[in-house]
Amino acid sequence: MQQNSNQGDFTQGSILQKLLRFMVPVLGALILQAMYGAVDILVVGKFGTTAGISGVSTGSNIVNLVTFTVTGLAMGITVLIGEYLGRGTPERVGKVIGGAVCFFAVLSVVLAAVMVAFARPLALLMQAPEEAVDLTVTYVRICGGGILFIIAYNVISSIFRGLGNSRLPLIFVAIACGVNIVGDLFFVAVLHMNVAGAALATVMAQAVSVVLSLVIIRREKLPFTMTRKDICFNREIGHFVRVGTPIAFQEILTNLSFLALCAFINCLGLAASSGYGVANKIVSFVMLVPSALMQSMSAFVAQNVGAGKEDRAKRAMVMGMSIGCVVGVFIGALSYFRGDLLSVAFASDEEVILRSAEYLKGFALEAVVTSVLFSFIGYFNGHSQTVFVMIQGLAQTFLVRLPMSYLMSIQPDASLTMIGLAAPSATVFGILINVTYFLWYTRRHTNSLKGDLRK
Repeated sequence: MQQNSNQGDFTQGSILQKLLRFMVPVLGALILQAMYGAVDILVVGKFGTTAGISGVSTGSNIVNLVTFTVTGLAMGITVLIGEYLGRGTPERVGKVIGGAVCFFAVLSVVLAAVMVAFARPLALLMQAPEEAVDLTVTYVRICGGGILFIIAYNVISSIFRGLGNSRLPLIFVAIACGVNIVGDLFFVAVLHMNVAGAALATVMAQAVSVVLSLVIIRREKLPFTMTRKDICFNREIGHFVRVGTPIAFQEILTNLSFLALCAFINCLGLAASSGYGVANKIVSFVMLVPSALMQSMSAFVAQNVGAGKEDRAKRAMVMGMSIGCVVGVFIGALSYFRGDLLSVAFASDEEVILRSAEYLKGFALEAVVTSVLFSFIGYFNGHSQTVFVMIQGLAQTFLVRLPMSYLMSIQPDASLTMIGLAAPSATVFGILINVTYFLWYTRRHTNSLKGDLRK
């Protein structure tokens, strides 16, 4: 138990070593999650139909809206647990988890009903190509029926990231990824169920992962105690919801903007829609390192804030930016120059591959600049400054990304490259906002400390 505690203690020791030790399993889990989503497109692209690719792409965008919203809410759990451990009050962790169980169980029932009932209106709102409307509806309804398992996985992972344990979430997603690959091949390649098979494989994989993760957790020595009395609607729910709601709200509106982007591109025809679907799966891999940095930074900074080690939190943020930019240069270059090579893995239609590479060319710079932005976001999440995180996210989405994407999509010779360029343009705008707020926040914090010393 002492060994687990030392490994999850970010308040002492080498920042680079501690950050990488925590981040590598997070990155591994994200890689497997990206593979998890990419397998659906890959298998449907090889053994299904072009309309099936569009159906999975559009449907997964709708499902991702729900998943990322839940992940945003669950970030409140990660930050709260990290703060309690940093303060030396682990007895409050059990109540946080007990409240989370009740809150997310109720949320799962509500979301399942909404997704099943409104799958068709959502598909039509997304302007899915006529050939892919029914397939999109099928994907959303099946995933909606199993949303409890998707939510449970994300909540369990957020709890362990807050504890400084990124190894178990990696194991959980590895299980899900393996089951999903087998399920996709069986339902789509063997039974020829196309989009329905991909959706069934997704739900089945999440269900198996959650069940096995609960078995694994029971054998772990954890740095807190939890009883059945903790599983109730308690005041800790309000605490993690307060931290997580701004992040979740940002995720909702940001992903709505991506749904709008998908709708813009769907208007350009089936090839563009399918090409964007393929590119979107590649983008999920491009964003792995920045996403791992953000999740790791949130947990790392939260512990140091709880322990009163602000300088260490700042050094961790700069370290994260450096790591992300070095990796991002290589990933961005590959996306820009050989987007077609990356796209071949997910489709065989030459026009779909061409349109995918076209989008990736404009998006490529995002691999570098997002590492800087997400390190800032992780830093502010760790300080519970989630309202600011929400505001800056909405600003870059609705002031830059969405307007630019729309304007590019309605040009006479609309180019997916110019539409893709909207993402890094919005990110650079977001970095400027974050730098300004960081300077103001640091000055305010310093003045506050000086005031306390005078007293």
